[in-house]
Amino acid sequence: MTLTIRAKDLMDTKILKIEGKTSVADALQQMIKEGQWSFLVENHGVPEGVVTDRDILRRCLAKGLQIDKVRVQEIMSSPVVMVGPDSSVAEIMETMVQKSIRRVYVAENGSIIGRITQTMIFDNTLNVFESLSSIRSQM
Repeated sequence: MTLTIRAKDLMDTKILKIEGKTSVADALQQMIKEGQWSFLVENHGVPEGVVTDRDILRRCLAKGLQIDKVRVQEIMSSPVVMVGPDSSVAEIMETMVQKSIRRVYVAENGSIIGRITQTMIFDNTLNVFESLSSIRSQM
């Protein structure tokens, strides 16, 4: 029996989306309010990039830039890396390693429906190992 965990089984559907012309200061306030540490940068509803708390730290604060003057589109990573809802965790992990990224977005029919982070994969994998260990000890 093969156990395959797919993107749709793992993804978080709560995605913060912010227009590209928004200041980093305003975006940071939204991140804190929503408890999200990354967001999609959109241009009229079309995803163009991703900004993380690390991006804000490294691309703004560490350079002494004024976060109320910098727009999120100026510091975003682009393009948005996407996988399909039926992508396996192994495929997602391979994509993350190859592209040196910590999150991917799940897209279906041209729309982003979720996101997966390295932490989510690690947590889920740990849960699977614990469950398998529990089953084995019951045998």
